[in-house]
Amino acid sequence: MKLYLNNTAAGLVPLYDDDYEQKRKLRLGKVYLAEIKLARNVQFHRKYFALIRCAWEYQNGEVQAFFKDNVNLFRKTVEVAAGICERVYNLSLKSWVDIPKSISFSSMSAEEFDEMYERIKDVLFSTFLRHISEEEFSKNLISF
Repeated sequence: MKLYLNNTAAGLVPLYDDDYEQKRKLRLGKVYLAEIKLARNVQFHRKYFALIRCAWEYQNGEVQAFFKDNVNLFRKTVEVAAGICERVYNLSLKSWVDIPKSISFSSMSAEEFDEMYERIKDVLFSTFLRHISEEEFSKNLISF
């Protein structure tokens, strides 16, 4: 069971209705073991995917066709270029290749995600958005 909790002076309080309902299932007087982690910001996670979609929209048809008109292939390529990857051996190619790491909430801390976001921005602006100012891009990012 995973719960989002807010730390208050009165103790840990369930954050959302679903969390409250989950907590109610715990029996009073029983001892439970909890692992406390700082929750990742869901809005920031969504902003990351908006960043990728916005950068994708700036790409011309030739670039989009290169990535098989698939924004997820574009995203994974950018992640590998930013070093957010691990090496695996591809038996077909008989070579080591880089594959993107998982960016799921359980696989990456908030601090790691923040660092990844900045590295992704660096790759986007140095490779795919060289002709766009960050100010212009930020204005358009808001609509995603």
